[in-house]
Amino acid sequence: MRRYPERPAVVHHGDTLTYRQLDELVRTLAHRLGTGPGVVAVPATHTPDTVVALLGILAAGGAYCPVDPAFPPQRRQDMLAAVGCRTAVGAGIAQPGVRVVELPGAATGPEQGEPERTGPEQPAYLLFTSGSTGQPKPVVTPRRAISATVDSLRTLFGLTPEDRVLQFASLNWDTCFEEILPTLTGGAALVLDRDAHSGSFPRFLRMVERERIGVLDLPTAFWHELVLHLAEEGLALPECVRLLVIGGEAASPARLADWASLDTGRVRLLNTYGSTETTLITHAVDLHGPLAAARDRPWAAGDRVPIGRALPHVCERISEQGELLIGGPAVALGYLGLPEATADRFAEDAEGVRWYRTGDRVGRAPDGVLTHQGRLDGEFKVRGIRVDPAEVEAHLAGHPGVHAVAVTGTTLAGRSALVAYVVPRAGAAAGTLGAELRTYLRDRVPGHLVPSRITVVPELVLTASGKVDRAGSHRLHSTRGTDTGRGGTDSGRGGTDADEGARAQLPEPAHH
Repeated sequence: MRRYPERPAVVHHGDTLTYRQLDELVRTLAHRLGTGPGVVAVPATHTPDTVVALLGILAAGGAYCPVDPAFPPQRRQDMLAAVGCRTAVGAGIAQPGVRVVELPGAATGPEQGEPERTGPEQPAYLLFTSGSTGQPKPVVTPRRAISATVDSLRTLFGLTPEDRVLQFASLNWDTCFEEILPTLTGGAALVLDRDAHSGSFPRFLRMVERERIGVLDLPTAFWHELVLHLAEEGLALPECVRLLVIGGEAASPARLADWASLDTGRVRLLNTYGSTETTLITHAVDLHGPLAAARDRPWAAGDRVPIGRALPHVCERISEQGELLIGGPAVALGYLGLPEATADRFAEDAEGVRWYRTGDRVGRAPDGVLTHQGRLDGEFKVRGIRVDPAEVEAHLAGHPGVHAVAVTGTTLAGRSALVAYVVPRAGAAAGTLGAELRTYLRDRVPGHLVPSRITVVPELVLTASGKVDRAGSHRLHSTRGTDTGRGGTDSGRGGTDADEGARAQLPEPAHH
């Protein structure tokens, strides 16, 4: 921060924090937190306060833990309990027994204090992924993982102090770190603006042009919609954009063909892959633009869009089953307080190298680039967020009106979504059970864990071993016409929930 004291560090609705001002705020907060504050919870909002809190916690030697103030109260309480949080920045998510430390105001003079020296294995942040038990799993990311990854990403993005980078991703998920940390360690400007999340593409594009955004990091689903908007309206991307990063789910070959037909040859379109347990991006490839490999034909339906090559700090291995394993300094420490879950996904080989089992099946193209070929388990991406359907099943099974349940991922109206099939208990009112379950879930879990369609059915398909066959249940009931949405058993109202407010919701997900 001290290399560029008067350059803009954070721009929020036209107001600017210079690197000098940001440094003073960060040091003041670190002083207030004290040495080694442990896990510190932060209400995650698209404001400079969250950025100051993140950096101040790291400077104090603590571990950042974002909590969405919009999450149901029980979910927030469970998250703080799972990580043993005793300190929070700001009162937005305060819980009994949690110390609240206020953020310094812009007019506050700097308080004395130097950044706390911490070891590379000390936690930098804790984020939650979906868990099969019904409780989220806290992933512990060490500081050495952040250092290695951020160095790689500054080079990958080609960042310079002249760049202006949009802060777009939800601050609950790790994609926000690939926007914030490479930007602020490279002297560039981080831009936050409410028009990024307005749900209006015209407003979004005007904001990009007004704020002279050079780097956009967008969920692939949002990019799909943006490309359609540009193609249908005959518009061009603002001239200021030089790099557009996508990730979170597979890129559509049809949208890639649309993108290539637009005036986008000057813009790098960078496809990325990674997971929370391996720290931001591990693989990347330019799909279009000045650094992309030449193609001998346009993108077409059925093409597999590559997820990329490993970044310099990443070790990779493909198992006999085709599963991608990730090693190297970016691998997380594991799941806090969950040794069995950690042992299931993190393994050490005979040479002592630690690997993370991604669960993703991949293939390698002749040019060495990896392509994604499906999951080895039942996990599914919803709005770019990895979801274990068993977590949703565990919550639904807790409702007194539910005898059995199967949750799976599907595509509704061209977007990834969860669907649930529920067998009611004897005496339960089947006609209203779907609506009851939707309300029940919304009081307990974040929105991305609420199925877009809940269908009450008489039975589920079982495997030969007697377990619920999610895919089989989906095939059976989606072809029987039971979820017609005619006001009876399907609380999804004919699938309209899959589309309801979709453009407004798209800005929030992480990629990984």
